[in-house]
Amino acid sequence: MTKIDIVTDLYEKLGFSKRECAHIVDRFFEIIKDTLATDENVKISGFGNFFVRKKKARRGRNPQTGEEIKITERKVLSFRLSQVLKDEINDSRRQE
Repeated sequence: MTKIDIVTDLYEKLGFSKRECAHIVDRFFEIIKDTLATDENVKISGFGNFFVRKKKARRGRNPQTGEEIKITERKVLSFRLSQVLKDEINDSRRQE
């Protein structure tokens, strides 16, 4: 599913114009990005948690040359599924 698919789905279900739906979706993602950029977690009940983790610097190896390199410290985005959504996904697989 793409962002355009989400906009179209909102358009069909809510009856707003496609432009308004696109603005709503864009703003929703902006809020999430801005919140995560400040190292705050985003919890969406019944869906899951988005959080930023810090990974320490470490040594790595270039797979092509075998040369040892230093991988710098960085932040990565993680997502943990809520139990509610996990149950829904697993229940839908059993019904197929």
